[in-house]
Amino acid sequence: MATSGGLVGCAPGSSQAGGGGAGSGALALAWWGNPTRNKNTQDEIDAYMKANAGVKITGQPGDFASYWDKLATQTAGGTAPDIIQMDMAYIAEYGGRDALLDLSGVDTSKFVEGTVDSGKINGKLVGINAGINSLVIMTNPEIFDKAGVKVPDDMTWTWDSAMEVAAEVAKKGSATFGLAGIVGSGAGLGTWLRQQGKELFVDTSLGFDASDVQAYLESMVKYQKLGAVGSVQDISAEGLGSSAKPLAQSAFVVGKAAMTVSNSNQLEAINAASGTEMELLRLPSLAGKATERKAWYKASMLWSASAKTKDPDAVVKWINWWSNTQDAQGIDKAERGIPCNTDMQAFVKPQLSKAQQQVAKYIEDIKPELGTTPIAPPPGGGKLDDVLFRYATDVLFGKSNPADAAKGFVDEMKSDLQT
Repeated sequence: MATSGGLVGCAPGSSQAGGGGAGSGALALAWWGNPTRNKNTQDEIDAYMKANAGVKITGQPGDFASYWDKLATQTAGGTAPDIIQMDMAYIAEYGGRDALLDLSGVDTSKFVEGTVDSGKINGKLVGINAGINSLVIMTNPEIFDKAGVKVPDDMTWTWDSAMEVAAEVAKKGSATFGLAGIVGSGAGLGTWLRQQGKELFVDTSLGFDASDVQAYLESMVKYQKLGAVGSVQDISAEGLGSSAKPLAQSAFVVGKAAMTVSNSNQLEAINAASGTEMELLRLPSLAGKATERKAWYKASMLWSASAKTKDPDAVVKWINWWSNTQDAQGIDKAERGIPCNTDMQAFVKPQLSKAQQQVAKYIEDIKPELGTTPIAPPPGGGKLDDVLFRYATDVLFGKSNPADAAKGFVDEMKSDLQT
């Protein structure tokens, strides 16, 4: 995972070597992903090089867990890729230290309102939103059918009723997890906090206190004892954040979880990896009213660029091509989320696969349920998933109690945000 220490010395004007590109016409492009995204991205690279003679783009695919350590090392050493697939969890960390290129030259005039701001750090556009996304509870209907349990109504379920269903389907079926990916999840905690009028982050500080985390951890203990979220050993083995199993090995993909917390754009890749047509459900609300759950449109990921690239014009040209042309969007369609460019949305809509059509419908359906968009985590905030998962599993293993773990988590995160 990217750390503040890994970014020391990467500001423009330092004496370190230039970026990953070998000069004009040669670019390195890094991304994390799955087999579907890997193929799409390589096809996009090939299409771009075919249409732009003399341009050489070298792909650097990776998996999410190892991607950030590698990027931090490259950035600190002055060899960061020219084009970087960026995550909201880390954009402030890199952008706030002048490690990212100003991308104001990319045309965002046709982007959906609000989707450009996700890439702005300290007033500077350092990330171009690659797609509209939202948190979901991804559901395996086959596991529900075999267990004789009805898939619940996601417009009316509460956190408790969702966990009761998760426990029931796990007990009556063969799934190890009723709901995977929720224990120690920053996304889960963030959603739960928003429904109580709070946020993960406010400016450069935490938007919650230890009492909030204690209540969250106590609920995780309750749900684990209920049998909804898997055994302690299974939760630990599944991991989260940088310790998470690769997509193809995850409990949900291999049929050991009836539901999992995920992002909407992952549907196609998960269907392909699992051989099963999954369904998308909303996250629960406190009172069982979907319109009160304070959902938001999340940047699935962003395109950023190294501030030390030797060819900034070529980088801007590629990102502009990817974001705003039919040639690029005809390949990616909605794998990285629904296109931000409204013209591209209209263009790809008839071409979407069955899974992507489901995603597009979900994104449209939840418009009445949207709240404000959370800010990007401040520098150090990208560690939240790993830190929260560690404290949550310590509680479940009996190594700590919720009160002590909550205090330890808050203290550690405050320290991380000051680095």
